[in-house]
Formats: sequence, C-alpha cells, structure tokens
Amino acid sequence: MPTLILTPRFTEDAQALWRAAARLGWGVERLSGWRIPDELRRVPEPVPYLEGLFGPTLAEQLGLRLSEPPVDWLPRLPEAYRQRRVALATLREARSLTAPAFVKPPNDKSFPARVYVGSELPEGYDEDTPVLVAEVVNWEKEFRCFVLDREPRTLSVYLRGGEPQREQGFAASDAELAEADAFVRAVLSDMQVDLPRAAVLDVGVIAGRGWAVVEQNAAWGSGLYGCDPVQVLEVLRHAAVPA
Repeated sequence: MPTLILTPRFTEDAQALWRAAARLGWGVERLSGWRIPDELRRVPEPVPYLEGLFGPTLAEQLGLRLSEPPVDWLPRLPEAYRQRRVALATLREARSLTAPAFVKPPNDKSFPARVYVGSELPEGYDEDTPVLVAEVVNWEKEFRCFVLDREPRTLSVYLRGGEPQREQGFAASDAELAEADAFVRAVLSDMQVDLPRAAVLDVGVIAGRGWAVVEQNAAWGSGLYGCDPVQVLEVLRHAAVPA
C-alpha cells in the first residue's frame, strides 16, 4: 500500500491530498522536520509530495529520484504548440536584453517569473544560471493538467487574464474544459513531445493566437489548483522512481 509523504508545511493542497489518501486507504506521514526519519526510509512504497527547494534532498533520503523537465524542454517544443518565441539563455546573456521579455528559471522559483528588461533582472545569482526568455504575450486563460502515461487525468483552470481563480473555486464551463482536454490530448499524442511518465502540463489560450503550452512542471511539487486530488495521487505514484 502506498504511503503519502508530506512536508511540515500545512497547505490546502497537502490537506486535500491527505484526505484523498485516507479515502483510498493509503498510509499518510507528515514530516516533523526537513529530514526523513529512519522508520520512513523503510516504507515499501513512499509517494512524496514536496516543495521544490527541499524536494531533491528529501527524495534522496528516501532512495528516490524525482522526475523533472529538461531545462530546454519548452524551447524544444514544436512551435505549433508554443505559439510564441522561447529561448534558453544564461542569466548573464539575458542581462543584455533591451526589449521587455518574460524571463523565468526553468524548473524552480529562485527568482520571480515576470516581464523584465535586462537591467531589471535580479542580482545575487550565479550568472551561468539557465533562464527561459519568452516573447511577451497575453494569456486569456490557463489550465493545469496532471498527466500519467500520456493521458490527462485531471485538469482545472487556474488563471484568467492573469488573475488567480482560487476565490472563484477554479470554475470553468464544460465547453472550456473540453477544449483544454482536446488540446492537451493533441500535444500528448505527438511523440515528438518528450514527457516523463508522470508530468504536469500547463496550457492556455494566447490572445489572437489560440491554444498553446505554457510550460511543463514536475508533478511531485505542483499545486493542485482545483484538480481532483484522487487523480493527482495516481500521478504522484510515478513522479519519483528508485534512484
């Protein structure tokens, strides 16, 4: 039987997963600190749900390797699915930008993802840090989809016009969800698009261009944003593999 491993942080998502795991008859363990106690290292099927900063260290203590997207995954995605220019650069190279661009670290939140010109990029980071530099576009709405074995398992809307949808209960019409699901399935059916077994795909609508992939995220640390926690747990079971 799987055992859900949660960090000491009490979040809405962690609590939702806790309740879902209990309904499924899973074991649930919440860490009291930022290390794995010896007794948990012997759990037969640990399923970690972790924060990005501490995730790799905790997974290593469990004998697991976390699945993450390659830093160049989005620039390599076929342009038909991106619908905008995206390039991989170093922070040093991005400092030469004279026109506004959307700049973000590929797989973490070491500095805020937003529109910058080069002179506005934060200091105090390794200048060789990889960053994604994207054309500035207007996203009308964005959806999160948890994916297992190239099949969408659960999805929800999380932004409209850049505004979080938590207070609106992540509400979306059946037609919107069907459109998002159809686009996700089109992307997943293209074997040029490389994906791990368990992944999170964010997609949305760019004003004047249509459906596009926002980014891929690691399932083991992604927010639920209203997705079905039972389905999320099934994805999480495969988001970390034996090291």
